[in-house]
Amino acid sequence: MKQFFLRIFTWWNSQTFGTMVYTWRKGRRVGEDEFGNIYYQTADGVRRWVIYKNETDPTTVPASWHGWLHKTVDAIPDESAFQPRSWHRPHRPNGTGSSAAYRPHGSTLTAGQRPRGTGDYEAWKPE
Repeated sequence: MKQFFLRIFTWWNSQTFGTMVYTWRKGRRVGEDEFGNIYYQTADGVRRWVIYKNETDPTTVPASWHGWLHKTVDAIPDESAFQPRSWHRPHRPNGTGSSAAYRPHGSTLTAGQRPRGTGDYEAWKPE
């Protein structure tokens, strides 16, 4: 019962009830990426959309599927003969706001001690 109400009233948990009905009526499954996101399009190929595996997070869409979603590329990534180059890095979702966020050296959120200043900075003091 809880899942039913979550589907109706929340948009951040995979898909809404309206999207589920639209997908059931008009969607044709095209493929799935390595993160478990499922991609659909209408029979005439005019509309394309993604149903996220967990929370709605567009940063989990790899570059190949992003190009297909935005009609930059018509070839479905699962069926294309694309071979990644040796210098290509694997896709990583954006970690901002999570424990996987990038924290540069010297950040107050980085573990360990902050490096000492160079001494060339003089704080402003009001008179």
